[in-house]
Amino acid sequence: MLIGKKGEAKTAIETADASSITVRGKDLCNEIMGHTSIAEFFFFHLTGREPSADQAFFMDVLVVALAEHGLTPSVQAARMTLAAAPEALQGAVAAGLLGVGSVILGSADICGEMLDDAATRIEGGETAEAAALAIAQEHKDAGKFISGFGHPIHHPVDPRAVRILDLADERGVSGRHVGALRAFPDAVARVWGKPLPMNLQGPMAAVLLDLDFPKAAIRGIPILARTVGLIGHLNEEMERPIGFLLAHHGEEAITYDGE
Repeated sequence: MLIGKKGEAKTAIETADASSITVRGKDLCNEIMGHTSIAEFFFFHLTGREPSADQAFFMDVLVVALAEHGLTPSVQAARMTLAAAPEALQGAVAAGLLGVGSVILGSADICGEMLDDAATRIEGGETAEAAALAIAQEHKDAGKFISGFGHPIHHPVDPRAVRILDLADERGVSGRHVGALRAFPDAVARVWGKPLPMNLQGPMAAVLLDLDFPKAAIRGIPILARTVGLIGHLNEEMERPIGFLLAHHGEEAITYDGE
């Protein structure tokens, strides 16, 4: 029994025969390998289009910015998994990726929707300030956190967010979404009664949307970046294991209060 929407039994991504591999219409060995960076290939594989220099540049920037976050829950899960199953690097990476969600690393797509809303309101005649203030108030009234703002360590600003916006200005790619984002810090401070630092998710979403990156794939950038970071941590885990130490201290920190 077929469940869900029926699609055509076709793919436009890859085919192969005895002597060649074709990806998005290009010969992998002769036209892509040795000619294409990881960022360029990622965009091409995703869309079937060659990225512009700015699209490739900012994908590189964002993957580097997002790859390392220290001993976050996803990294700890990965390292403890590898400690328990040292033969399963892929299982440890998977364990870490399962911990990538809206609280840690995964709210850029939600922020993108918010910035799209703001940009549409601005194009409809509202000022950027009024649009940001209205959206911030709507989030607060609904009891929702506002994507792209708040950070447990970086105050008053996230230096990565500042760097991305500076690079967007330098390369002349700041557009309607970056413009909408810049009105949010004051609006958020006004609605929440205190300044909340703009984190990496806001500039990431704004720049990717201004560069015509597929909206539905924005969450894929943090997943790609986190994979890079997890493999680095897992390589260290093999050489300098702390997975069982993390588990031990985690258990020690919890007090039993059952009957």
